Amino acid sequence: ISPVPPYSREQPIFTTRAHVFQIDPSTKKNWVPASKQAVTVSYFYDSTRNSYRIISVDGAKVIINSTITPNMTFTKTSQKFGQWADSRANTVFGLGFPSEQQLTKFAEKFQEVKEAAKLARDRSQEKIETSSNHSQESGRETPSSTRASSVNGTDDEKASHGGPAEAHLKSENDKLKIALAQSSSNVKKWEVELQTLRESNARLTTALQESAASIEHWKKQFSACKDENDQLRSKIEELEEQCNEIDKEKERNAQLSRRLQELETELQDKELELEELRKQGEVIPQLMSECESVSEQLQAAEKKNKDLEEKVRILRTEVEESKHRQTNLKTELKNFLDVLDGKIDELHDFRQGLSKLGVDN
Repeated sequence: ISPVPPYSREQPIFTTRAHVFQIDPSTKKNWVPASKQAVTVSYFYDSTRNSYRIISVDGAKVIINSTITPNMTFTKTSQKFGQWADSRANTVFGLGFPSEQQLTKFAEKFQEVKEAAKLARDRSQEKIETSSNHSQESGRETPSSTRASSVNGTDDEKASHGGPAEAHLKSENDKLKIALAQSSSNVKKWEVELQTLRESNARLTTALQESAASIEHWKKQFSACKDENDQLRSKIEELEEQCNEIDKEKERNAQLSRRLQELETELQDKELELEELRKQGEVIPQLMSECESVSEQLQAAEKKNKDLEEKVRILRTEVEESKHRQTNLKTELKNFLDVLDGKIDELHDFRQGLSKLGVDN
């Protein structure tokens, strides 16, 4: 249900945007968000009741409908947050603003509206007291006139009978006639004031009709503005969603850019490695030919090694045999030398014998 019906005479006098909160009814300490995002919060003035309200609507849901009274107080609890208590709604409303300036403007408007509500209440009480005094004065005058007429009737009756109290009654009758004349003049004065009030009421009725026509015109404009506002709000929501998608796309693009740079770096490293491998690949045939040549040389060397091993084995065998023969030769030579020494000794002896024989001869 809309807090501002079509027949209402309320007009917005101040509008802002804020995040709306309400106090948790169970704990009376924690704040419960009443809106998922920042919504429109407006001051409305009712010209017929001379009252002020704070109204906020989130979609089709009324989240604030608070009538401002002179006893209310708006309190700033931080640089961007303020609150006020509504005893009629039995809750505490909190508003979070995007900036400190908007909070200050809202608080100043709250104080201004509060003073206006207090002034309206005082004027209303003065009107009630004035109308009460007028009704009391009218009540006092009407009985006096009635009493005058009744007393007049009594005086006439008494005058018809005559008596010693006739002079006194006549003086009383004169006094009552004077009071009646004053009452008549008061009645004329009130008739003039009544006529003035009727003319003023007619002018006010005409002004009210003009105001009603103007209000209908403003209602149509307000309805058109509301429809346009709804369209703009939906457009803003779409744009916000698009902005969110754009932000997500930007983030994804940034991630892809970082990944692309990493891949480019890896690609450069791989290209360098590939270039090295290509250079190594160009050397590979030469290395293979060298490897084959080395393999052939290795095979030839292995074959020579085998041949040499075989020769070494043969030489070792020959050396062993030569050693054995040498040993045998040494033995034989020793024996031969021994025999030779013996023979030489024999020859020496034989020579000496021959020498002795020659001397003797």
